[in-house]
Amino acid sequence: MPATRIWLKNPLAIFTANSLDARGGLVIEDGRIQQVLGLGQSPGSPCGQVFDAREHVVLPGLINTHHHFYQTLTRAWAPVVNQPLFPWLKTLYPVWARLTPAKLELATRVALAELLLSGCTTAADHHYLFPDGLENAIDVQVEAVRKLGMRAMLTRGSMSLGEADGGLPPQQTVQQGEVILADSQRLIHSYHERGDGAQVQIALAPCSPFSVTPQIMRASADLAKALDVRLHTHLAETLDEEDFCLQRFGLRTVDYLDSVGWLGPRTWLAHGIHFNPDEIARLGAAGTGICHCPSSNMRLASGICPTLELTRAGAPVGLGVDGSASNDASNMILEARQALYLQRLRYGAEAITPELVLGWATRGSAQLLGRTDIGELAVGKQADLALFKLDELRFSGSHDPLSALLLCGADRADRVMVGGQWRVVDGQIEGLDVQALIADHRQAAAQLIAG
Repeated sequence: MPATRIWLKNPLAIFTANSLDARGGLVIEDGRIQQVLGLGQSPGSPCGQVFDAREHVVLPGLINTHHHFYQTLTRAWAPVVNQPLFPWLKTLYPVWARLTPAKLELATRVALAELLLSGCTTAADHHYLFPDGLENAIDVQVEAVRKLGMRAMLTRGSMSLGEADGGLPPQQTVQQGEVILADSQRLIHSYHERGDGAQVQIALAPCSPFSVTPQIMRASADLAKALDVRLHTHLAETLDEEDFCLQRFGLRTVDYLDSVGWLGPRTWLAHGIHFNPDEIARLGAAGTGICHCPSSNMRLASGICPTLELTRAGAPVGLGVDGSASNDASNMILEARQALYLQRLRYGAEAITPELVLGWATRGSAQLLGRTDIGELAVGKQADLALFKLDELRFSGSHDPLSALLLCGADRADRVMVGGQWRVVDGQIEGLDVQALIADHRQAAAQLIAG
């Protein structure tokens, strides 16, 4: 039986993340965009389904390029509410060390469901905690992603520099280098999908300069090159981190990155706040990407990412919600709003437009993950879509639908499609009992804190 062609017809507004006119809508077939219709145009051949999108603002599925799913279990925990990054980490590490496979599964499902409801179709997670009993953490996450029908870049994080050797994490959270590398190789061979339409991909992600050794950074870079996967880490998030690198390695953060073979287009970095002009030029020349995490950067008072300088230099910029204990939400459309406002503080209102920021959340984020099949609406791209209605009180009196999404504070998609399949319909995730998930997750969160 031939696949059904769907005409997503005459949207209220549509953002393509490129220069195409799509005001007549999209034709979707076999999970891809088959036609992009300009104003007044109709499909070239009949469609089995027509979806009237006149009440919907249509975006490419949003792409989250940095998260820590497990942290949904430690949101708004009083002891760390008012702490900056290093004390925040030191307080939370012992709690996180008690993570179990069952708790991680719940945390991952909550994070993914929350993202999906916000219009996010692809998410990168940075998981670096592998205490005893949680050696198969990434396997747990793969299963959760597949059940929800989203796409994910699951990064095999690592911590190998514990407190005993001058690092930040407690010893029970660190692993030996050979264990990290063997598991990294296993995960890539087991799960990494290549080519258009990939659902699960794996990247290598030593946690940060203050929690891994230079040896594991170099070995991870070599392995990523040999197996052709991407590299991810935190960098230049705080001045404390800069001081750590200077004291331990005698190098600033970008010099350190270069010294371990990471400065290149295979790499994308979370945060990227504290760079000088020379470092920005080097990152741009190398094509190294930066994930801007505005909510987390504000929550921990870390600083403001120099997005425009980075993009002018040639460094791709995308968006991420960061961990759910430093943002305390997993909402990509709200993250785009935060990026709009935080970046206007740095560059002014005229330079930072809703379209620019939505571009970071879609096409820019896709570039960070090395993907050319998602992040924009064009013929041949995956049919990953987020559709928002403007029928709530907060939108009443708004005039430009696209700007209203961010300026009026949209926080939930009405419909979300991944690979041509509706995963959210009328604001509800297909096949997921959200109330039961919340009940189980709340219990797990209380148990984790109680120890």
